[in-house]
Amino acid sequence: MSFADKLYKILIQGGSWKTILGGLWVTFCISAFALLIGTALGALVCLLRTRKNPVAKGIASVYIAILRGTPVLMLLLLLYYGVFARAGLRPVTVAVVTFALNVSAHVAELLRSALAAADGGQAEAARTLGFSASATFRLITLPQMLHIAKPVYQSTIVNLIQWTSVVGYVTITDLTRVINNTASRTMQPLLTISIGMLIYLALSYIVYGIFALTERSAAKKRGGSGE
Repeated sequence: MSFADKLYKILIQGGSWKTILGGLWVTFCISAFALLIGTALGALVCLLRTRKNPVAKGIASVYIAILRGTPVLMLLLLLYYGVFARAGLRPVTVAVVTFALNVSAHVAELLRSALAAADGGQAEAARTLGFSASATFRLITLPQMLHIAKPVYQSTIVNLIQWTSVVGYVTITDLTRVINNTASRTMQPLLTISIGMLIYLALSYIVYGIFALTERSAAKKRGGSGE
């Protein structure tokens, strides 16, 4: 069988491309919703983590430590087969909750580290000039935090996309499961899995490209405002 025939069998025959696209869409949806929810929840946890209240700070610290230290697959299995076993939730919903919790812990620690690395002197100067605490945070501290956090946040998104490859363990037909099923059906595991890896690699570089474009756009605005 020629290489072209193998590709046809894997990607075209029997509407395989539709199945692959369907699995890719599931992966995208889980990643996107988990990222949105996880980022918002992570910001809230970061807020608690930086409070002076020892109870709130302690709860946030334990939350971050547990979720960052727990393998995401184990967390997924715990929530699906244990916590939500009788709740009647769809597997995709449980997956979104799982990855949102995992992402929130990483984002919370990321934001806390970025906040600590921000230049406190600029914030103090702004307060001296009469800026309110909220205005100082919004105009001075927050832009610094986002700039510092952006590279690691980018890696968090890529890691999230890769982590979702385990959702097949809870009966979700995502991209990885589709690729595995296609490899079994076509008896072409090497080529099929290689194609799957290339798709995940493409998703990663799309994320990198989006961040690169936003950084370039921000640099142009900064350059334009300085002229």
